[in-house]
Amino acid sequence: MRILITNDDGINAPGLAVLEEIARNVAGPDGEVWIVAPAFEQSGVAHCISYTHPMMIAKLDTRRYAAEGSPADCVLAGLYDVLQGARPDLVLSGVNRGNNSAENVLYSGTVGGAMEAALQGLPAIALSQYMGPQTEDLPSAFDAAIGHGEAVIRKLLDKAIWDQGDYRLFYNVNFPPIGREAVKGMKVAPQGYRKDTFFGVEAQTSPTGRKFLWIKGGPQHLPTAPGTDAAVNLDGYVSITPMRADLSAHDAMDAVRKALE
Repeated sequence: MRILITNDDGINAPGLAVLEEIARNVAGPDGEVWIVAPAFEQSGVAHCISYTHPMMIAKLDTRRYAAEGSPADCVLAGLYDVLQGARPDLVLSGVNRGNNSAENVLYSGTVGGAMEAALQGLPAIALSQYMGPQTEDLPSAFDAAIGHGEAVIRKLLDKAIWDQGDYRLFYNVNFPPIGREAVKGMKVAPQGYRKDTFFGVEAQTSPTGRKFLWIKGGPQHLPTAPGTDAAVNLDGYVSITPMRADLSAHDAMDAVRKALE
């Protein structure tokens, strides 16, 4: 099996090393694991691509490359430059430091990398590690991902739906903020929504008197609706969310059509 991996935390991120080890186990002794990851952290870039300027790419080691671009850029670089058209069997993105549950999905570069792979017609999985008070005391904050990542990927490959639609399915996986031994299992869960938790800005003034704005997130440990991704994560389960890049509100289509046509 040939696996391409990327992330949004950057080429030197500890979560990428975790995913590399998981990918090598999944690929097997005769498989190939290729890494194309951002040279610098790209958190929050979502599905951004560097459409208006070029990006530098550098080979760091055998099958290991860093690109000055987003995770989606890295997938494109991997497919059309590094691999020279030799398509991978699977694309993995992560393991992100922090959850990509609920509304975080919409901002996530980790999810953006998996989404680009799906748009390229490839099986893809985004993986993220929820952080919290319990993960701070573990030997590795990624303990749940280390302990369960390989099994989750193998189960998805063996049992999940991998369609060939125009907007083909990909999967968003979030590991709960606990140690591997405390994980209760895995649950398929829709994307949730944290009510009254929004991104905002915080202003600061530089020593030169100029005003700068920092993007500021909201609390991450507020549960979403029962049965949705963040809720099951906080209850100790790995969440698995099937996704598509199609943003059409299909549930509203008939009502809007009746109102406007």
